[in-house]
Amino acid sequence: MLNSLYIENIAVIEKTEIELYPGLNILTGETGAGKSIVIDAINAILGKRTSREIIRSGAEEATVYATFSDVNDAALNKLSDNGYPLEDDTLIISRTLSLSGKNNCRINGRPATVAFLRELGLSLINIHGQHESYELFSPETHINYIDNLACDGELLESYKARYKEYRKLRKKLNDFIKSEENREQRIDVLSYQVEELENADIQLGEVDSLNEERAVLMNVEKVTSALRSAKNTLDGNSSAGVVDNLDDAVTSLGKASGMNPALEELFNRANDLYYELKDVTGEIDNAIDEIEGNPYRLEEVEERLDLLNKLSRKYGGSEEEMLEFLSSAKEELERLLSFDENVSELKAKCLKAEKNAKALADELTEIRLSAARDFEKRVKEEMSFLNMPNVELVVTCEDCGLCENGQDSMEILISANPGEQPKPVAKIASGGELSRMMLAIKTVLASNDLIDTLIFDEVDTGVSGSAAQKVGLKLKEVSKSRQVICVTHQAQIAALADSHFLIEKNVKDNRTFTDISLLDYDGRLSELARILDGVNVTETALAHAEKLMDYNN
Repeated sequence: MLNSLYIENIAVIEKTEIELYPGLNILTGETGAGKSIVIDAINAILGKRTSREIIRSGAEEATVYATFSDVNDAALNKLSDNGYPLEDDTLIISRTLSLSGKNNCRINGRPATVAFLRELGLSLINIHGQHESYELFSPETHINYIDNLACDGELLESYKARYKEYRKLRKKLNDFIKSEENREQRIDVLSYQVEELENADIQLGEVDSLNEERAVLMNVEKVTSALRSAKNTLDGNSSAGVVDNLDDAVTSLGKASGMNPALEELFNRANDLYYELKDVTGEIDNAIDEIEGNPYRLEEVEERLDLLNKLSRKYGGSEEEMLEFLSSAKEELERLLSFDENVSELKAKCLKAEKNAKALADELTEIRLSAARDFEKRVKEEMSFLNMPNVELVVTCEDCGLCENGQDSMEILISANPGEQPKPVAKIASGGELSRMMLAIKTVLASNDLIDTLIFDEVDTGVSGSAAQKVGLKLKEVSKSRQVICVTHQAQIAALADSHFLIEKNVKDNRTFTDISLLDYDGRLSELARILDGVNVTETALAHAEKLMDYNN
């Protein structure tokens, strides 16, 4: 239940707080006083879309706080699942709107998103505005009323999941069939691409390795010259080289160490150095032979790099991308070569998914038809109470084939006068009849609605006299099981209030302000008289107002 509403800097409301109560809460006031602003403020804390234009002129931001108690299980579960456990059974929602367009939303002081407020709001408050009745002009919305009464939400969600799977398979099958026209051509293209890439035998890191080798090969003459110079220095050319000279030195040291054992270590070191230089000379020879052994290697490297660069332009900028392309092409080629087998398999899966969805759709249809008969009977009874005793109401159901909500196209047809065949709502109902019809529907659906607070914004549009009295009595009846907040211009409805609030607009220092106050008995009497008689309240109007209040209390 909505306990309190604090509004700051929204439109002409500078700052106000409303304490709301169980039962029937009535809001009245002159046209333009700001009644709709209160509804806008409630919509804001329910996560509905708002505009910066709602911020009071001269203010940087606007704020709304709402306090709830005795929160229903559906809302509690949503709060708990999203990390907002309640403390002391109190729920506080706040939303601040700024001129910059930013929203600051909080639940019990913790940050929240507008999207979550919108989801949570569906379990807290149901607002029926004066324009909502025009939903009845759209037949595609009528099935929602039947589903609400049927309480088939779980079955409907199961159907939607199966239908989604069926649609997914159907699309895949259609794509396969469409691809048949170009299948042979696509097979040729993929076969060429796979063969070209497989023949290339691309290796990861190959380009970098080839570029390094290419850099070396481009300097082969300089490298060979340097190696020959080193070799000549070591083993000599026409004269003795370092190795031969070192051999002589080692021989001499050997003789010396034979005569003086202390020189043996020096001999060993020189001897090791001699053999090490012999090995170096041999490796230089091998390096020269290897370089000179394949004089065409640079050309081979250049050709390989050219091939890899060509393939990279066609299939991807790196070895990884080219190999990924090859893998993908091979998979697609395999699918196309197995076309008949794949199509047969897809057709079987698609048919099975369609049968599964159809089975649930049939269940939905059966439940909806039963709910539709109950809907017709109960709404007709409610409309009869609301001064439409001769109304005839029929819910039609046609098979429209499997779609997102089942296979049913449902429409409410009515006849307001005896002898006339039921026709679409848009062709029959007047404004007053439309309002009463929507109230009747809301009353019937309220029995299945777990939402604790219902708001009716000028639901009495186009209704007067005894019909307005009946509308008020129906709202009073609904308020016995849940909190009802109603904005009205009808004295017959306002007289039934458990709590009556007056919304007034005043001008002070060339600024407009809206005030909201809870009326006592005398205040209610004056307000009812104003509604009945206008600005200049007469004794007759006061007497009529007093009679209305005494009759309803």
